[in-house]
Amino acid sequence: MTTKPPSLDAQALRDLVNTSSPQKCQCALGPCAGWESMTEDRWPGPYMTAVGSLRADLAEGGNAAGSEPTFEEFHPQGTRYDSPLAPFAPQFFPCNRSDVFSCNRCQRVLLRYTEFGGYYVDHRVRALNADLVVDAPLPDAAA
Repeated sequence: MTTKPPSLDAQALRDLVNTSSPQKCQCALGPCAGWESMTEDRWPGPYMTAVGSLRADLAEGGNAAGSEPTFEEFHPQGTRYDSPLAPFAPQFFPCNRSDVFSCNRCQRVLLRYTEFGGYYVDHRVRALNADLVVDAPLPDAAA
């Protein structure tokens, strides 16, 4: 039986990065400043420790509306999904479908999620930047 990693929020993400001491990246992932596609064989599993999750626990009611997490993205400054300057907004896609890992070699904190399409599976990873973490609420569905 595996233990579920704790659910994290924006402040917990900032705290994780601020308490780590990143060194020069030594893993096969590279810089991962934007959401980078990654084959499963590039994921340095033995060096990664799961430290939390941003995924809603649907068994406990999911998000505020009690439904599937949103696919809406958060880009108030006009960034795009793959931009190194895109914010990390835990309640928005793709952060809301990510698990959080710490690299035991370089001490970076990374978010990882898997995108599923009609005929493909695409693993994505992005190094966390505390300066880009925002605690943005989802728009009110009733408005």
